[in-house]
Amino acid sequence: MNNSVVTTLLGDFVSLFFPRACVACGNALVKGEETICTYCILELPETGHHLNPENALLNRLAPRIRLKHGMACYKFTKNGRVQHLLHALKYKGYAEIGITLGKIYADKIRDAGIHNEFEIIIPVPLHSSRQRKRGYNQSAKFAEGLSKGLMVPYSDNIMTRKFKTETQTRKSKLSRWENMSDVFTVSRPEEVTNKHILLVDDVITTGSTLEVCAMELIKAGSRELSIACIAEA
Repeated sequence: MNNSVVTTLLGDFVSLFFPRACVACGNALVKGEETICTYCILELPETGHHLNPENALLNRLAPRIRLKHGMACYKFTKNGRVQHLLHALKYKGYAEIGITLGKIYADKIRDAGIHNEFEIIIPVPLHSSRQRKRGYNQSAKFAEGLSKGLMVPYSDNIMTRKFKTETQTRKSKLSRWENMSDVFTVSRPEEVTNKHILLVDDVITTGSTLEVCAMELIKAGSRELSIACIAEA
C-alpha cells in the first residue's frame, strides 16, 4: 500500500469521527468539498451585478466615483450565509474563504466577458498593526482568488493605509467619510498610471472606504476604475 493511499484512508478515518463543517451553514462537508459546501455555493444570494452594467450598486456609487464597473458578488443579510462566511474570513482565520470566493466570482466575471478589461487588481489595505494581528488582509485574499481566476496580476502593497481608523460599524454616512478621510496613499503611483484598476473589498455598505481609495487611485493617474466586492450590505 503506497503512502498516498494510506494518507487518504487516514483522512477518511479522521473525518468519520471529526467531520469538517461548512463555514456558511454548519453542515458536514463531504469528500472533495473545502470550507464551503456545494449546496451553499449554489444557494448563496447572488446580485447578478456582473451581468448588468447599469446595476443598482454602480448607480449608487456613480455620483461620487467615476467607475466603469461596480459589482458585488452576493447580497449581505443579517445572520445569513454570507455574513457567516465574512465573519469567518475576518475573525476566525479562514483566509481560504476569500480565495475561494474570489475564484468563484472570477468565473462569473469571465462568463460576462469583461475579464480582459482589468490590468491590475488592488485590495483595500488594512493598517499594518491590524494585519499583523489578523495574519492577513481579507480583501487581499479575495483579490488573490480573483487574480488566479482572471489571470490578472494583483498587488497588496501599491496602496497603503497610513493610520488605523475606528471601526465603521454604527457610524453615519458622514461620520464614515470623516473617519476615512486622508487615510490611504498610493505609495507606487507608477504601478497604476494609465491602467484600468479593479479595486476590491470584502463588503460594501455606504461605499465611503472605496470612495476614498478610488480618489487616491484617480489622483495617482489611473485611466479607469472598477470595483468588485464579496458582498453588498
